[in-house]
Amino acid sequence: MKLFFSLAFYVIVNFIVNPSLQAQSEQSADDSLQTVYVFEMMDNIDPRMNRKVRMAMEDAARKNAALIIVHMDTYGGAVNDADEIRTLFLESEIPIVSYIDKDAASAGALISIACDSIYMAKGGSIGAATVVMGDTGEAAPDKYQSYMRSMMRSTAEATGRDPKIAEAMVDEDLEVEGVSKEGEVITFSVSEAIQNGFCEGEVASLEEIVERFGYQDFEIYEYEPSLSEDIISIFLNPAVSGFLILVIFAGIYFEIQTPGIGFPLAASAIAIVLYFIPYYLTGLASNWEMVLFIVGIILLGLEIFVVPGFGVFGILGIICILGGLTMGMLPNEQFDFTFVSSGKLFSALLTVILAATVATVLIITLTPKINQWESFSRISLADTQQKSEGYTSSFYSAELLGKEGLSYTRLMPSGKVIIEDEQYDAYSRGEFIEKGEKIKVISTEGTSLRVKKVEA
Repeated sequence: MKLFFSLAFYVIVNFIVNPSLQAQSEQSADDSLQTVYVFEMMDNIDPRMNRKVRMAMEDAARKNAALIIVHMDTYGGAVNDADEIRTLFLESEIPIVSYIDKDAASAGALISIACDSIYMAKGGSIGAATVVMGDTGEAAPDKYQSYMRSMMRSTAEATGRDPKIAEAMVDEDLEVEGVSKEGEVITFSVSEAIQNGFCEGEVASLEEIVERFGYQDFEIYEYEPSLSEDIISIFLNPAVSGFLILVIFAGIYFEIQTPGIGFPLAASAIAIVLYFIPYYLTGLASNWEMVLFIVGIILLGLEIFVVPGFGVFGILGIICILGGLTMGMLPNEQFDFTFVSSGKLFSALLTVILAATVATVLIITLTPKINQWESFSRISLADTQQKSEGYTSSFYSAELLGKEGLSYTRLMPSGKVIIEDEQYDAYSRGEFIEKGEKIKVISTEGTSLRVKKVEA
């Protein structure tokens, strides 16, 4: 599935964003030099960082790197992404060094412990791996703590470090003789980390680390995102995501208004792909969120083309569409949003609602004027049918004007009415009319009768 979306995104990028993408060539290193591959982890551990690390590791393997250095300064992040990264490090055939430039806290500590060697800059620290909630900073439920303790312990065992100390970086109730007291989690300074086997030494630069490994002729290659990764990051920008949402809504609306043209639908389809694929490739959007969006489109279609009025299907469709677009921006693990902060949720929801609102305003504003555009008149019917030539704007007979009947469905404001045992499409003047209310026809122009509620 992920391979399919990757290919789809690259095809769109190739033919729409940058046709020269495939012409990009890789830099080749001098075979006589040892390649030391460096990439940074100086942000939260999340799906984006997870993808970056995976791409960097693959690139390092292609370049036959002799050593990988992870330049780290992070306060942690998502446990599931940290687990995937530490597994990747443990399985690496290339030696990996963690260079802690200031902080490796929480998930950062786990990832550092998974490295073959750890070096620290002056003033650096490692530890404090208790899992906390994103909003409050309070300790997460014990199931998360237990999972983190287990990972820290097993990772330390795999890399030859003291598993009890690693576990005590998570559990404040665990006392390690001569190292920590009950009631505090372990956080090591540089000298403490060296003393307890969680750091090989204090260094001032990347070059100093390389020299300690005995490399004389070497070149440091720093990871740089490919052009495709840069393009993905552009589409992850909330402003760009908001614009794509606007195109999605506007495209669907104008295709319904002018069926058969195809261009609005194509624009909407491309916008949907460009919206979801970058979030999917970075691990933010899951399959269920895209399915939720598609279900919303189907429900809205049923409301428009099959079920009269604007009721349950329409409301559920809009909720599913907005929900799919919003949740697609947020990291989650199998419907678990425990560690999604309210700030991220608010930002995603605000982006979607603002874009949908702007799309609605533009639709209302532009629809009356769109037929006046010269470019649009070439693909739409612009001729007018004059009354003097025998044309009429009434789909129903003028004899229905002034007749009274009952609302057959709820009018919100459109629905169906019964007049003299016949059923007709109808709409109100903007008011909601409940089912079974007495109504009167006030206009027969168009394809639906215009009615008003008759007060008792």
